[in-house]
Amino acid sequence: VVLLDFAKAQGELGWLTQPYGKGWDLQQNVLNDSLIYIYSVCEVLEGEQENWLRTNWIYRGVAQRIFIELQFTVRDCNSFPAGGGGSCKETFNLYYAESDVDYGTNFQKRQFKKIDTIAPDEITVQDDFAARNVKLNVEVRSVGPLRRKGFYLAFQDLGACVALLSVRVYYKRCPAVLRSLARFPQTVAGVDSQTLAEVRGTCVEEAVADRAPALHCNADGEWLVPIGECLCRAGYEKVGDTCQACPPGSFKAAVSPGGCQPCPPHTLPPPAAAAACPCQDGFFRAPADAPAAPCTRPPSPPQGVTAVGLGAAVRLRWSPPADSGGREDVTYSVTCEQCWPESGECRPCDGGVRYSQPPRGLTGTEVTVTELEPHVNYTFTVEARNGVSPYSPHRSAATATISVNQTEPPRVTSVSLDGRTATTLVLSWTVPPRQQSRVWKYEVTYSKKVDENSYSVLRCEGTSVTLPKLSPATTYVVRVQALTPDGHGAFSPQHEFETLPEGAEAMTSAAVISGSVAGVFFVLLLLAALLYVLRRRRRRSRPRQSAEDVYFSKSDQLKPLKTYVDPHTYEDPNQAMLKFTTEIPPSSITRQKVIGAAGEFGEVYKGTLKRGKKEVPVAIKTLKVGYTEKQRVDFLSEATIMGQFCHHNIIRLEGVVSKYKPFMIITEYMENGALDKFLREKEGEFGVIQLVGMLRGIAAGMKYLANMNYVHRDLAARNILVNSNLVCKVSDFGLSRVLEDDPEATYTTSGGKIPIRWTAPEAISYRKFTSASDVWSYGIVMWEVMSYGERPYWELSNHEVMKAINEGFRLPAPLDCPSAIYQLMMQCWQQERSRRPKFADIVSILDKLIRAPESLRALADFDPR
Repeated sequence: VVLLDFAKAQGELGWLTQPYGKGWDLQQNVLNDSLIYIYSVCEVLEGEQENWLRTNWIYRGVAQRIFIELQFTVRDCNSFPAGGGGSCKETFNLYYAESDVDYGTNFQKRQFKKIDTIAPDEITVQDDFAARNVKLNVEVRSVGPLRRKGFYLAFQDLGACVALLSVRVYYKRCPAVLRSLARFPQTVAGVDSQTLAEVRGTCVEEAVADRAPALHCNADGEWLVPIGECLCRAGYEKVGDTCQACPPGSFKAAVSPGGCQPCPPHTLPPPAAAAACPCQDGFFRAPADAPAAPCTRPPSPPQGVTAVGLGAAVRLRWSPPADSGGREDVTYSVTCEQCWPESGECRPCDGGVRYSQPPRGLTGTEVTVTELEPHVNYTFTVEARNGVSPYSPHRSAATATISVNQTEPPRVTSVSLDGRTATTLVLSWTVPPRQQSRVWKYEVTYSKKVDENSYSVLRCEGTSVTLPKLSPATTYVVRVQALTPDGHGAFSPQHEFETLPEGAEAMTSAAVISGSVAGVFFVLLLLAALLYVLRRRRRRSRPRQSAEDVYFSKSDQLKPLKTYVDPHTYEDPNQAMLKFTTEIPPSSITRQKVIGAAGEFGEVYKGTLKRGKKEVPVAIKTLKVGYTEKQRVDFLSEATIMGQFCHHNIIRLEGVVSKYKPFMIITEYMENGALDKFLREKEGEFGVIQLVGMLRGIAAGMKYLANMNYVHRDLAARNILVNSNLVCKVSDFGLSRVLEDDPEATYTTSGGKIPIRWTAPEAISYRKFTSASDVWSYGIVMWEVMSYGERPYWELSNHEVMKAINEGFRLPAPLDCPSAIYQLMMQCWQQERSRRPKFADIVSILDKLIRAPESLRALADFDPR
């Protein structure tokens, strides 16, 4: 915006000169055949000069910074005689002064501030005059910020020959623009190059701000740094710099930069400016469905619903519906009704019915229903549903009816105390009379309440038993289980009974009643006895082992056994399984999700096991459909093996399902999974003491197995499971075999694959395994742990591994591995098996290292291969 243009004023400005009548002079001249007005001064030969030329008062307006453009000529001093004397100059000075009013002819030099000394780029020399070639210079200067209403400019000559052809004063502004569907008004430029004036834009019609639009106006009048934008609202799309309505038959669902879309399938064409297309009759859109998704409908009923009786259980199976309704979120719901054919009456099944998985929201096509009553007709309805089923008045269901004629083995619901002495308990129980004929034996499991890890088992044919050789004045926990040809019944609830103090007379249940009446007369005596006992306890310095403790440490009835029994030595492996495992009814088990594969057998699930009112997480290993008899025996033999072990660092068997399909092995659930994968995921997150603690736990579990004369044969980090407390437990007994009574005896395999990288050389060469070969494998596990799950021997082939081991090669120390740990690895890898440490020695060594952490500071030499 121009505030002053001397060239266009045609000499009518009347600028003030000082001294008056001398120095600067307004003249007419011809330039390029045009008449122009100029201010010139050329007092070069007059000696020292100070000539001023001041403009009129210039109104600033909104300008904050002004620009001054000068067009001028300067004559060369050498074009004058004697170079113009000593006072000739080839420059002049530019000044300015701010004021709120026009001072007229009052000129005070002290009010002016110098802007700059103006020097020409080209000087007009003597030859230029002869050729009438005047060299014009253009210079631009700026001043700001300005704060008064107006200002003056002044030109100071100190002895030059100068002609001012043009003086133009202006300020800059950013023009009004339309950008990103936002309008920005005309804006005065910023004060300086470092200052950007932020200007907010206004969205055009039918547009909304996605983020407040803004531009920044710089000192040169340019728009910079765009922020935010406006977007066309739902039902409108961008066309040029406007938002226009979507044409009929199309839609735009949301505020977005996209354009209108044609309506998806199964919708009706909407009018203009539509944000969505309505669904056709019978079709729906779920809340989570995108507006661009086709409308869908509920699925057709499930196909081929069948119900197969399994004793007191029914397995329901069906096929997916022929029409999914155009959706992939099909689920199934199962409902149960009890029906009586005589009356035709049906009513919903009672709450005692159990499902193998929640009957609502099923994604599979199979469910098992248990806890059914005998001699009752059941009708099961399977309904297919998807995301739009709630919006349809019609159900998509199919039914199947079946009659249940057999129940599960009976369960003992309560146990009574019939009599007791200091060392015995007489117990009895009942089962429903109509089911007594199915029971061939009862199994009574009992243990001290203070030590439930050691327990005894008695079997009897009647409904009463006397528990012998008990400790006086001790509370025992008792459970009873019925055994039938169809399988084991569920355990009774736990009952607690206490033996009499030593020396007390035997009491029957009748004596208990009479004794309670007589006991009133002994209250005072008991108070005195209590004082006596308290005084005696203060004098006791340490507890003594009771006779019952001795009994529990030596009884032949205890589980776990002191020596492992190979289930393959039984003529009937089912008898071994019956002896060492607990049969669990399928109704107590819920499978939730697949967490792995069980090798050749099937899949492993995470699930829950119901114990009374409490549910505990478990791992469920299943036997796949189409198994061979050998696979069934091997599968259940693994459970029989685990059932003999009871140790903090051995995976705990909860029980088996062997009477119903699919066969299942139920074990405790280990939250962190396999050790090798866990370490790779947590690389570098554990301290040395934590890693050594893991190794100590594994060694303790292997010590326990070795003491039972048991060889694992497949000890590797992949077969160690880790729980949420970082406790490591040995698992996977699929390759395991037993030792004979001779501690140096071996087991020879009948061939098959063995894990070369983890197996001792004598086991590879001669197929003979001992606890010493397990020690070799444990050394490899140590290396895996300290290297955070690296693959032993890296990319070497199995043949190269065997060759390297036989030539004396051993794995190098992992990075940051303590020297003491690597030395223990090397001891485990002794070529001569008799020189390897026993697991008891390894546990002792690791205990000492853990108790003395400073012994783990020295690091073994690292080989970065």
